[in-house]
Amino acid sequence: MNSLKVARMALRSAAARPAPVLRRGYADVAPDKLRLSLALPHQSIYKSQDVVQVNIPAESGEMGILAQHVPSIEQLKPGLVEVIEEAGGNKQFFLSGGFATVQPGSVLSINAVEGYPLEDFSAENVRNQISEAQKIAGGGGSEQDKAEANIELEVLESLQAALK
Repeated sequence: MNSLKVARMALRSAAARPAPVLRRGYADVAPDKLRLSLALPHQSIYKSQDVVQVNIPAESGEMGILAQHVPSIEQLKPGLVEVIEEAGGNKQFFLSGGFATVQPGSVLSINAVEGYPLEDFSAENVRNQISEAQKIAGGGGSEQDKAEANIELEVLESLQAALK
């Protein structure tokens, strides 16, 4: 037999063998923590801190992200981001929009232009700003003024819903 025939026979016999059964051991069990980074241009709110869950307002719908979530990139709409921490408490932030990136290894990065703790907002001030924006959006101003007022209304209405 020449060496090429021997190689082909060896290849066929290796392909005919069943693959070994892989089993997960205790060391391979998925971690139950999510590593969160929440960054704004002027500050980092979370810097690779372990949390239990993060709920985000994605354009595709509200999402709850836990450890071992499938990797994805989500555009965020204005809304409430809720962080459930290891100690059992939770923190809520209102973000004007941005992006959330879920990476392999239970890593979540959220980048936003603006974001504030929810408790920093006053429901009364939000209602007043909504009525002012509605006047501009429905008034006889320029098209640009109306477009800006409609964007402001979208953000304020999301904030008002989060405050309830």
